[in-house]
Amino acid sequence: MNDNSEIHVTDGSGNVFADLGLDDADELLARAKLGYSVRKIIEKRKFARQQDIADLLGIRQPEVSNLMNGKYHLFSEARLLHFLNLLDQKVILHITPRHVGEQAFEVQLAG
Repeated sequence: MNDNSEIHVTDGSGNVFADLGLDDADELLARAKLGYSVRKIIEKRKFARQQDIADLLGIRQPEVSNLMNGKYHLFSEARLLHFLNLLDQKVILHITPRHVGEQAFEVQLAG
């Protein structure tokens, strides 16, 4: 890089999937946030083996691997919510009007 080059920075929207121009950006962001929540809860519990996680969630070990490797797009929102239920999590849906420019889905992990 020479001294005359400029670095252009663009602020993101808060949704990397929308910034990439993906049609289902809101759904992908919701899956990512839900999947991340599931993964963090699993990590806190320090399971000895992925098969133990698979048994708890009622899925196959390769699916656990996908989940733990951040491939959340492979799971529906409903399935990720089901995993949270199996992990003894209380899920609260709070529905409010959406303002222009706001994301359609928001996920917050308590504690």
